[in-house]
Amino acid sequence: MKKILLLLSITTLFACNQSSVDKKPIGDPAPKTTSDKVESDNYGIVIHGGAGTILKENMTDSLETAYKTVLEEAIRAGHEILAGGGTSIDAVQASINIMENSPLFNAGKGAVFTADETNEMDAAIMDGETLNAGAVAGVTTVKNPINLAFQIMENSPHVLLSGKGAEQFAKERNLEIVDPSYFYTENRFQSLQRVKEAEAAKDSANNATAFYDPYIKESKFGTVGAVALDKNGNIAAGTSTGGMTNKKWNRIGDVPIIGAGTYANNKTAAISGTGWGEYFMRGVVAYDISAMMEYKKMSLQEAASAVIQDKLTELGGEGGIIAIDGKGNIAMEFNSAGMYRAAMNKEGDLTLGIYSDAEPTSEEE
Repeated sequence: MKKILLLLSITTLFACNQSSVDKKPIGDPAPKTTSDKVESDNYGIVIHGGAGTILKENMTDSLETAYKTVLEEAIRAGHEILAGGGTSIDAVQASINIMENSPLFNAGKGAVFTADETNEMDAAIMDGETLNAGAVAGVTTVKNPINLAFQIMENSPHVLLSGKGAEQFAKERNLEIVDPSYFYTENRFQSLQRVKEAEAAKDSANNATAFYDPYIKESKFGTVGAVALDKNGNIAAGTSTGGMTNKKWNRIGDVPIIGAGTYANNKTAAISGTGWGEYFMRGVVAYDISAMMEYKKMSLQEAASAVIQDKLTELGGEGGIIAIDGKGNIAMEFNSAGMYRAAMNKEGDLTLGIYSDAEPTSEEE
């Protein structure tokens, strides 16, 4: 009898100990491993620097060269990261940072002015693998808003922060803070003055829409963006902008609205938009492209064309998108007169384009 009791005790003790080894605390995530990922040699990146009424006859040779120089510098920075095995998220930020630091584009240093003669910037970034996203709206002192969007995605429980709270978070994350005067450029300031003069000349009975319709249709949207596919098969999208010249009442556009101007999903594609933000929000343009790919089984190019050339145009919106899918297929679709754009594939072939009346030029690296 004693032997039986002793045997039962040992068996029970062993079972309890084994149970404590096998169980994991509730809610603990599975450990991350790199063995699940099979590195591929396929990767690529696409960038844009805005769309709109960009006409060859209005562009000097020197200015065209300046735009192409910065576009090439930006895309090569992201491509270098991808070629070295870096992530699509890092490549997107690197490319956008260069365009944010250039006065040529309506983002960061070259941000347009509000009606109050200030610069208010928006940005967003999204990881196609996890569907995590971060966005920021209405900041005035953060040198590189895309970096703040990334920090929001990685180090906060939120997706979208705005204004003073976003700037406080940027300080806590040790991002570079600048005086608002850093964003002043004479060209953008004079653009605001011309718009204000035109607005003042309008009949006082005209409403905002009556003024903005003809103005926007004759403008260009300098928003910048990047989408990338890395060697791990993950895609990402990022977009950064100064918004609309003469915008009022702390207006926020489509860029920081996930699914409108920025979206990424490994199942479909990474998309970054540029154009009249109100229409991109109404049409949920970036997500609509993804949804048409997922549910209608359309190719990236088919979906991009349907949304930009048909659905957005029917709404009355103008602009374009860049996109890349998990196979490295790209789209650079726009319904405006031009869009600053560039792409590089795994072979290092460089494509640069500005106008819509000619195919972009390709140069082998």
